[in-house]
Amino acid sequence: MQPLSRQYMSAIFYHDEQQHAMALETKAQQQAGSLRGVLTEIISFSEFYLAEDYHQKYYLQNESEIFANFRLIYPDFVDFINSTAVAKVNGYVSGYGSQETLREQLSSFGLSTTASNRLSGIGRIRLTY
Repeated sequence: MQPLSRQYMSAIFYHDEQQHAMALETKAQQQAGSLRGVLTEIISFSEFYLAEDYHQKYYLQNESEIFANFRLIYPDFVDFINSTAVAKVNGYVSGYGSQETLREQLSSFGLSTTASNRLSGIGRIRLTY
């Protein structure tokens, strides 16, 4: 496997030994169930850099109807980035979560009926743990 660019790498940053141990254990569990392996690096936290706006909630930004609806709710982009609802929906849009959990949470996101229907119909959502 080719090494990932440091700019786009998958990483877990830990603050103490308990977090480090949990990260190692979780990575080992994920690797045991993966055919491709897990490329996520586990690194001691030192400094954090927020990505550029166009990288924030990337998958959601490519779902124009849902993205536009959230921008009406969060006109200030900082509020958009910091929204728990936006983070959850970005996860669903990028293929994480289950249809069951999405159905349970859908009404809590504050989306219009049209945007909710679009989110419900996205084919990338797959069953996860």
